[in-house]
Amino acid sequence: MGLCRRAIACSGRWRPHGNARAGRFGSVNASPNDQKKLLEVADLDARLRQAEHRRANPPQAARISELAAERNAKSHELSGLAGARDDIQTELTRLESDVSMAESRRDRDAARLAASSNAKDAQALESELASLARRLSELEDAELGVMERLEQADADVATAQALIDQLTAEGAQLTAEGKAVVADATTLIEALRRDRGAVTQGIPADLLAAYEAHAVRGAGAALLQRKTCLGCNMELSGTDLQQLRQASNDAVVNCPECGCILVRTEESGL
Repeated sequence: MGLCRRAIACSGRWRPHGNARAGRFGSVNASPNDQKKLLEVADLDARLRQAEHRRANPPQAARISELAAERNAKSHELSGLAGARDDIQTELTRLESDVSMAESRRDRDAARLAASSNAKDAQALESELASLARRLSELEDAELGVMERLEQADADVATAQALIDQLTAEGAQLTAEGKAVVADATTLIEALRRDRGAVTQGIPADLLAAYEAHAVRGAGAALLQRKTCLGCNMELSGTDLQQLRQASNDAVVNCPECGCILVRTEESGL
């Protein structure tokens, strides 16, 4: 890596802005103060990117999506549980009707037996009543079993509904929080854009155009601090630094690693 860097440096990879790297802007010169303004713009742009990312991807979004998926799954499950509960209710209604009919027949036969004076008819009625008693006992046992099943089915439906209500409430809360995050980010973006506009008004057009060209690919400008480009955190070679020392103060120069405009100050270590 060191040999490669030295070879590239010696080949003249570093150069003032406007030669081979971005010749369409021509040779750009700007006062050191104007170049320092690019650092403000770069900071504002970084904060804008962060705010725009936050607006597009609020931290609640992932959980809201999970909750929606869980709620859909639980709603499908609830539909099945409710359908099963309704079937049990239908079965219970049928049994209750059968019990009612059997009781009516029993009461009618009992009344006929009480009014009968014919021994043969009375014997037949007594046999019928005994059969009805067995039938009623079976129906009531079945009814009790179905009622127990219905009670469990109601509990299952209530549990599923409670979980759906919980998921819905959490989703509503997170949605409200997410909307607040988006609103705050939007307000911040508008303020940052205003600040950026105010700063860029004082920057020469050709210097700003050079910055914008590099900002499309990454950092548009960065401070050279202690021989290191803060745009890519790469330390410049001795050859690169020597060429920088030879450049005039108003020359707009680029980082040989990332290509951003290097802003030189007393912190640069030159």
